[in-house]
Amino acid sequence: MPALLPETTTPVDSALPESALEGLGTRPFGVYVHVPFCATRCGYCDFNTYTAGELDSGSSPQSWLEGLKREFDLAARVLGKPPAVDTVFVGGGTPSLLGADGLRSVLDAVRDTFGLAAGAEVTTESNPESTSPEFFAGIRDAGYTRISLGMQSAAGHVLKILDRVHTVGRPVAAAEEARAAGFEHVNLDVIYGTPGERVEDLQASLDAVLAAGVDHVSAYALIVEEGTALARRIRRGELPAPDDDVLAADYEMIDRVLASAGLRWYEVSNWATSEEARCRHNIGYWRGGDWWGAGPGAHSHVGGVRWWNVKHPARYASALAAGESPAAGRELLTGEDRHLERVMLELRLSEGLPLDALDDDGRAEARAAAAEGLLDQSALDGQQRAVLTDRGRLLADGLVRRLT
Repeated sequence: MPALLPETTTPVDSALPESALEGLGTRPFGVYVHVPFCATRCGYCDFNTYTAGELDSGSSPQSWLEGLKREFDLAARVLGKPPAVDTVFVGGGTPSLLGADGLRSVLDAVRDTFGLAAGAEVTTESNPESTSPEFFAGIRDAGYTRISLGMQSAAGHVLKILDRVHTVGRPVAAAEEARAAGFEHVNLDVIYGTPGERVEDLQASLDAVLAAGVDHVSAYALIVEEGTALARRIRRGELPAPDDDVLAADYEMIDRVLASAGLRWYEVSNWATSEEARCRHNIGYWRGGDWWGAGPGAHSHVGGVRWWNVKHPARYASALAAGESPAAGRELLTGEDRHLERVMLELRLSEGLPLDALDDDGRAEARAAAAEGLLDQSALDGQQRAVLTDRGRLLADGLVRRLT
């Protein structure tokens, strides 16, 4: 994603060039909805989120929802005849703070504007502490098909360092409640490499994941983002910075444990029990699909044009109330941009990248990487695809730079 520009009062043109609209609907089309509200701020998080104390009286879930509906109206005008939506992903923030009724209103707004394609995947993120059996039953009835729960860790002292407020056992209980409500597809998020996390702590987290019986796991190395409370604590010497060697060992452990339980990697940070369990919305991102991102700070991409919204909920709502686009900036991706992103994203998938997506130099580097054990030699020779080996997954970012 591009660096965000400073928020200004200058409206950004919402019209898309004809080249971007060509083929609209022939590619996967998704809608991302950003919910910017959180009950508390986690110390490691730099997402565009706000607690109640950080917002004035003009920013509320109701004004946000009204702005969201106006943005969907804008989307209908910009896209002409919007295609039916293949995937919906409601993220944040903490979407579950909206409650089942609020999330129903969000999905109803998507349906009213775009319509849902047959068999559409509809995901919402949820924090375990703001869910209940009644919540899951309500959003299942509303049409949600997939739940993503933030567990992060099953060790209490790790949750404390991350400033997570749920109790240790709540994510597993929430996953079980979601499954009891009829959700076949449930994801748990895990963060590894937190300062003070021991091997036995990570093992406890993996044991909890498996006990929950979920069909999808996302596991992310802790990234210390500038401006966060965690970054300040590390800078003051209160906590050590994550260690690259420890992160690599943690990743290998996660992959080994999940694979032995039938969860196979399909993207470097994601594991699923089957192809049906994979997150189709995220696959749309990784394969260069189209999506409209609605809400404060949300990013969109249609036909090689990318734009991003103003970040503050009050500015977002006021722009739309004035009949203006909430976009803060946009860019037309060049051929070079699109090539770089294709290599960067598709290489991370278990299917890998077709060799014909690379130039001569890139193919030569791919052959060298295979000789070094970073790419699968048989896939390179037999399928003409660059597929990461286990070791290659640990060094994927550096390999992208070589191939491009």
